[in-house]
Amino acid sequence: MDSYASSQKLDLIRWITELNDLSILAKVNEIKENTIAVSYSELLSIERGLNDFQQGKVTSHTQAKKRYEKWL
Repeated sequence: MDSYASSQKLDLIRWITELNDLSILAKVNEIKENTIAVSYSELLSIERGLNDFQQGKVTSHTQAKKRYEKWL
């Protein structure tokens, strides 16, 4: 396994352990259990997100919370 895949796995593990949104956790579990199919648009969205991540176009959870705190 290459270092990028290992890094992605660790990033996902960190993200999931901090996640409190039960609907997202349920969706991740459904994907894990292969009880749902990921749609083409979802795959494209995931691909865009991974490309953004590779290019460093990311915002931390803390930064996002500060940016949108008046709506949360």
